[in-house]
Amino acid sequence: MNKHIKDIDTYLALQPEDVRIVLQRLRQIIIKIIPDAQEVISYNMPAFKYHGMLVGFAAFKNHCSFFPWNGSTVEQFKDDLVNFSTTKGTIRFTIGNPIPDELLTKMIIFRINQNLNKQKTLRSKPNII
Repeated sequence: MNKHIKDIDTYLALQPEDVRIVLQRLRQIIIKIIPDAQEVISYNMPAFKYHGMLVGFAAFKNHCSFFPWNGSTVEQFKDDLVNFSTTKGTIRFTIGNPIPDELLTKMIIFRINQNLNKQKTLRSKPNII
């Protein structure tokens, strides 16, 4: 997608209807779990920030991707992701085989906890001048 995307609504409006429905569902799950997350566009795709980058998603020609913004999430849930193509930081899915809501919920909560723990660790470190 070569157009400059200003927000998630614009991104979704540019998608074919079947893709838009799947990605809107993903967006709704994220918002339901963490309504305080900030919606942003990062690397020209929808993303959410909550105490740092949280998750993102995107549509491609033959699939969609969910980005947990780190490699440990895919590793943590590898047994649940056997029916999906994955890389260290990407989970690919199709309209016909979306990531189940329960699994998405678990991964998003995992990422929230990672970000909160990271913030706690950073706050506990002394300032070095």
